[in-house]
Amino acid sequence: MEVAANCSLRVKRPLLDPRFEGYKLSLEPLPCYQLELDAAVAEVKLRDDQYTLEHMHAFGMYNYLHCDSWYQDSVYYVDNLGRIMNLTVMLDTALGKPREVFRLPTDLIAYDNRLCASMHFTSSTWVTLSDGTGRLYLIGTGERGNSASEKWEIMFNEELGNPFIIIHSISLLKAEEHSIATLLLRIEKEELDMKGSGFYVSLEWVTINKKSKDKKKYEITKRNILRGKSVPHYAAIEPNGNGLMIVSYKSFTFVQVGQNLEESKDEDMSEKIKEPLYYWQQTEDDLTVTISLPEDCTKEDIQIQFLPDHVNVVLKGQRFLEGNLYSSIDHESSTWIIKENNSLEISLIKKNEGLTWPELVVGDKQGEFIRDSAQCAAIAERLMHLTSDELNPNPDKGKPPCNAQELEECDIFFEESSSLCRFDGSTLKTTHVVNLGSNQYLFSVIVDPKEMPCFCLRHDVDALLWQPHSGNHDDMWEHIATFNALGYVQASKRDKKFFACAPNYSYAALCECLRRVFIYRQPTPMPTVLYNRKEGRQVGQVAKQQVASLETSDPILGFQATNERLFVLTTKNLFLIKVSTET
Repeated sequence: MEVAANCSLRVKRPLLDPRFEGYKLSLEPLPCYQLELDAAVAEVKLRDDQYTLEHMHAFGMYNYLHCDSWYQDSVYYVDNLGRIMNLTVMLDTALGKPREVFRLPTDLIAYDNRLCASMHFTSSTWVTLSDGTGRLYLIGTGERGNSASEKWEIMFNEELGNPFIIIHSISLLKAEEHSIATLLLRIEKEELDMKGSGFYVSLEWVTINKKSKDKKKYEITKRNILRGKSVPHYAAIEPNGNGLMIVSYKSFTFVQVGQNLEESKDEDMSEKIKEPLYYWQQTEDDLTVTISLPEDCTKEDIQIQFLPDHVNVVLKGQRFLEGNLYSSIDHESSTWIIKENNSLEISLIKKNEGLTWPELVVGDKQGEFIRDSAQCAAIAERLMHLTSDELNPNPDKGKPPCNAQELEECDIFFEESSSLCRFDGSTLKTTHVVNLGSNQYLFSVIVDPKEMPCFCLRHDVDALLWQPHSGNHDDMWEHIATFNALGYVQASKRDKKFFACAPNYSYAALCECLRRVFIYRQPTPMPTVLYNRKEGRQVGQVAKQQVASLETSDPILGFQATNERLFVLTTKNLFLIKVSTET
């Protein structure tokens, strides 16, 4: 059995700036243009039964504005009339109205349980589209940048079960066989989950292809499903279709192809419900093992062999328990007896008194340890000096446990460690794993539409941008850019909703739920001489922070960044902020 390779992300030191001094607030005005929409954005609010944090991550924080990375400064949204609307900007001062490029055949209002409509720009001529009701569309668009050849036509549409959103797709052409692979995300109800939220996250990897040029019909040829317990921060199929990468808080695993989800649930539950073969307890001097005997089992049917480091229990000719003990016993003093409730009780006398055994038989998981209440109280008393009802009860004593004044809110990570996994498309097994530790996921961006999307992680105070390279298995993730101190700065923005950066890394931007947009530019040379007063040295470069405040009280529903502009979508308006790179 192949084990996944444990990898690490290699930081390029030349891309780090240890002397970065911070962002200077610039009061230079940002040109902002506002377009009123003909019809409101087709926002779908969370229902009462969508109450978990995962529902909020996947659907409540959904970005309703889609950027076409194949054509610069072209954005799309879906309005409540079911129209796909496009705005392509050539000149800021001559903005046209958003134009309709396609209309969904479904009457969206008729569906009560639908999700938001979603889309992904698969290639320069293909778009994958979902209406939020569980139907997937493949749209041939022609060259979208050319108004003469652009025409959106449905090439494939099929009902795929419960509603989903599209999170990624790719287009492949191999030996005149065209195929499109797409990733669909659902949050499904799990009736048997008594302890958790009652939901699980499903990622479906669907492949649709057309066999030859003569055959016009596209058909689904492969459907694989991954299951997990958290919405992935990032999920993308490799450009060659040979695998996929996922960044998530909780791990994903493939459900066996063709296996019914209900069957897999039943198997999981049967494993959980399986009764232990034996129960065991311990004191400082001895261990007691209790085994429930089969019916009609007599003393003659029981054979037990005690050795100093080994035990062997045979019931009715069948080996029941055998293996090396965790520690040595006094085998001559160890005994066994049949109790009145038809159970076998074995007493093992410890050779090393006072030693606590973590397991009875080394490597055996068939038994269950029962801890005595008196033991629990003794352990709690021994650990009492490490705990307190207060955060720092005695700060003046030597080596205080914690100094809360040294911590800031933005130093605290509310999530546990996330991981980055690469799955092989043919074996459906994990091949590479990166434990991200405290490297908090921030956002993703498409730098080159022919490559996988990049993802940005917090490293110490900085934000580092990583480009996956599926072809290079020795170094699959390349550090391509750094946003100085942005990891620290963004953590203080408690109301942030969307995060993005320019594809050429010239700036990063985040917006709050209402009105405000923050822009952080990369350091640029100063036109005038500037000195650091404290150190008396000349400052060659300055990184600027700018703030834009939108003239609206509507919540922000979508946010996209291009090299020159920021697009911000609200229910009734589309705002365009000119962020052209400074010379």
